[in-house]
Amino acid sequence: MEFDARKVKDQCVAWIRDFFEHNGPGCNAVVGISGGKDSSITAALCVEALGRDRVIGVLMPNGEQPDIDYSQMLVDHLGIRYYVVNIKDAFDGVVNALPDDLPLSEQARVNLPPRLRMSTLYCVSQCCNGRVANTCNLSEDWVGYSTRYGDSVGDFSPLSHLTVQEVKALARLIDLPEVLIEKKPSDGLCGKTDEDNLGFTYVTLDRYIRTGEIDSEEDKAKIDRLHRRNLFKLSVMPSFDPGIETRADE
Repeated sequence: MEFDARKVKDQCVAWIRDFFEHNGPGCNAVVGISGGKDSSITAALCVEALGRDRVIGVLMPNGEQPDIDYSQMLVDHLGIRYYVVNIKDAFDGVVNALPDDLPLSEQARVNLPPRLRMSTLYCVSQCCNGRVANTCNLSEDWVGYSTRYGDSVGDFSPLSHLTVQEVKALARLIDLPEVLIEKKPSDGLCGKTDEDNLGFTYVTLDRYIRTGEIDSEEDKAKIDRLHRRNLFKLSVMPSFDPGIETRADE
């Protein structure tokens, strides 16, 4: 089925309005602004749904951020209020406070900034009567390309059922700057793009998600493996219920 960008955009704007009517009338949308397409389109959709006076952008460099100009471009383009909160001191504080016998793993180092940024967003949100936007899209969620309790969470999620190509279609419909739409997504930490790290393109992934078609069996196996391995990120946290009996051998 052909993607109807205008219909989906209008539905998403209406959904955002409905969410705020039932989950905080008069509250503000708080969006972490990375300068990429996902945070850009999320902020733009919120502006259309709520008005620019009720959308707050938060820029969160970790020390120096070479592409911070893209984030500034977005907030200037939308004309929204924004704050810059540099997380470097918080990052260094956690790293330096770790005991000597607990060496920081590379994965922990990579995932700490997204988790600090989400803590920052919730801090800003509580100071500004806000609700935090999750900016993940379906393609990222499909292969687990997000940090649990970092960019994977939020109070509402406009894009989590849309692929990268569909998000781009919405961005063009809303007339966002092309440089923000086509900016290669990157975590800003390792010097590589998301696609470099994944080993396949989002075009390949999106086609496979929507049609089941893929040209490379190697890519198919990799995508399927990542999808299975990361499903836990999208699941509700398991909790013990004493009212449910389980057999000891289960």
